[in-house]
Amino acid sequence: MIEGFIKFNRGVFKMPVGWQLWLMVLVTLNMVVPLFHLDYFEAQVVLGVFMASAMLFTVMTARFGFTRLLGLGHIFWVPLLIFLATRLDQYPADAFFGIWLRALIFLNAVSLVIDTVDVIRYIRGDRKETVSGL
Repeated sequence: MIEGFIKFNRGVFKMPVGWQLWLMVLVTLNMVVPLFHLDYFEAQVVLGVFMASAMLFTVMTARFGFTRLLGLGHIFWVPLLIFLATRLDQYPADAFFGIWLRALIFLNAVSLVIDTVDVIRYIRGDRKETVSGL
């Protein structure tokens, strides 16, 4: 399992800078911001889903390598986004927590589109590692 964790992180740091920046934004919104709002149930759920996804990424990298199939690592985001969307009416769009929720929903949804394309490419036969030298 530790090998999967190491390989996943090596893969992330070998990705092009633009993708690394994109991942930093996602990590910030899904892990860092919730740490400052743990008194909100929604933040606790987001953090829990982030941790579950991190474990899934580790297992998948150990089993399949750093391939496009890793897009499935965000599968938990589908129910998360549905849950969060049902809570939006409780948080005004002009308050920090409401802004964060809306940004999180939007950016995670964009990520899911990218992930879907990657998984489809994997299913269609593009199974090589997406970065070399791991």
